[in-house]
Amino acid sequence: MEEISIGEFARRSRLSLKALRLYDKRKVLVPSRVDRVSGYRYYDTAQLDEARLIVMLRELQLPLAAIRELLACDPADAATRIEEHWRGAEATHDARRGLADYLVNRLRGKRSVMYEVATREIPERSLLCLLRDVDQQGMWAFGKEFIGIFHERPLPTIAKAEGREGAFFCIWWSTPSPDGAGLASRYPELTLRIEAAHQEAFVALPDEGDEVVHWGLACESLDAWTREQEREHGGDRLARTPDELGLRITYLVSALGTGEPYRDLAIPFAVER
Repeated sequence: MEEISIGEFARRSRLSLKALRLYDKRKVLVPSRVDRVSGYRYYDTAQLDEARLIVMLRELQLPLAAIRELLACDPADAATRIEEHWRGAEATHDARRGLADYLVNRLRGKRSVMYEVATREIPERSLLCLLRDVDQQGMWAFGKEFIGIFHERPLPTIAKAEGREGAFFCIWWSTPSPDGAGLASRYPELTLRIEAAHQEAFVALPDEGDEVVHWGLACESLDAWTREQEREHGGDRLARTPDELGLRITYLVSALGTGEPYRDLAIPFAVER
């Protein structure tokens, strides 16, 4: 091994001095020695391979925290992580390409719905609800709080709980009606209410890709579908019923990690006469 200056190391590794100082600060690529008097950094030539690997990983847009973890892995595990990152990057690119196509068609006056909208019948059902007013930052903490309740006190197994039966979901802008009985006594922080049978229009969201893009396109697709339905019914408004049921996101935990859609965005509806 040969010790070289930070300037020479930067030239050989194709990394800037600024980048090397940042990588040292973030513990991604630490100098072999730092002069105690001058503070000048020195590197071993053996670190050049690692530096060049970092250059290539940054080209894949891996964040520094992920690179630091990857460098600590054995080669086989590192290869698997790179494959997983690239699959996610391709899914994100595909979603953004779809968004670009949608915007081009929209601006040119062409009708375009990004995601397929389907409908389903929801029977009357009992819901255990946690009502909370939160902002965007508080939304995630609220979700963890809700899920944590069932980790501490699991719900009894539902014999037919395949797919939607027993799945939990988030409802936006909904007003629960209080009525406590039976199972609700096990969860005093929750409210039991009966939700009337209704129809829902929904979009299944992909398991991979850019979250923001998926949610935006799903909302646009539902809005376009709603407008089309109103035109078909002679301008009658599609009203949420029976009691402002609210925009909702359903999570099918049983499908998570399978590659199949495990969540969907839905709006309850009926034609207002």
